Amino acid sequence: MADSEDDITAAELALGVLEGEDRAAAMRRALSDPEFAHAVERWRDHFGQLSAQWPEVSPPARVGARIDRAIAPAQSQRRFWPALALTSSALAAVLAGILLLQPAQITPPTILPSAPALVASLVPARAGGAPVPAIYDPARQEILVAASALELAPVGRSAELWLIPADGKPRSLGLLTGTKRVSVKLNADLRALIGVKAALAVSDEPPGGSPSGQPTGAILASGSLIPV
Repeated sequence: MADSEDDITAAELALGVLEGEDRAAAMRRALSDPEFAHAVERWRDHFGQLSAQWPEVSPPARVGARIDRAIAPAQSQRRFWPALALTSSALAAVLAGILLLQPAQITPPTILPSAPALVASLVPARAGGAPVPAIYDPARQEILVAASALELAPVGRSAELWLIPADGKPRSLGLLTGTKRVSVKLNADLRALIGVKAALAVSDEPPGGSPSGQPTGAILASGSLIPV
């Protein structure tokens, strides 16, 4: 990416050190900005390769204790993690150093919200179709679906989005319409059903949506929700 600050944000999202609204904003951008989304995936691959290079070892007890002391206090988090934003190369170097000390046990000091953000890759049923990214943002209580989902339904038909919770019964989240990414607000009942055992699906419906409250046409795309 041309903007180093954007590249750093992509690296921080891939590494899992963004929190709260910063993380939600970055994930929303990944849905709407293909170049930013590519940068995030590039950093994830880079970090994954770094991790794979180091064999699992048992660190000395004093190393684990020092890391625990460093990441436990909130003050330490505020001092330590902003320092990672100096340069992209500095971020990778810090990660490599941590992996050298404790590759198997290190956990990023991220304070998780009461409900995790969830993402799904909606894989089209037709061969060769590109997956459609979707994200559930608990802070905004909404699901964001990339604009490419609008191309799933045949001409003259409607694409309807469904939540498939753990009980297996589809709940309609409405039609995918417009020209940009789709934002779907979830009421309290739907928020209670969404979780890591849930999935999203898009069905082919008559104009205006399913007349029965359940999918009536072919499933155009689907994918499980996973936490990020």
